[in-house]
Amino acid sequence: MLGTATGKEATLTESRQEKRSAGSIVSRKIWLPKLLYDALPYFYLVSGVVAFLTTLYISEWFWVLPHYLLFSVACLHLGIFVYRRRHRTRDDA
Repeated sequence: MLGTATGKEATLTESRQEKRSAGSIVSRKIWLPKLLYDALPYFYLVSGVVAFLTTLYISEWFWVLPHYLLFSVACLHLGIFVYRRRHRTRDDA
């Protein structure tokens, strides 16, 4: 067990809480509700398609157009990646 400055020993749950709060936001686990977790790849795909279709309605070459294209490609790629990871069979693994 870990000792503290006062001399008493820290319990295991206290040390886990300290470790959890010490990590960065990128390394923390996020728990989502099942409905939101299941809808996530479809949200990425819809966001990518909507961003791509938005670029078709921009009549002039604004500075925003490359950002929309990059965002749409990233969302489509991430949506396909997450969908395929979740729906692959044991034979594919």
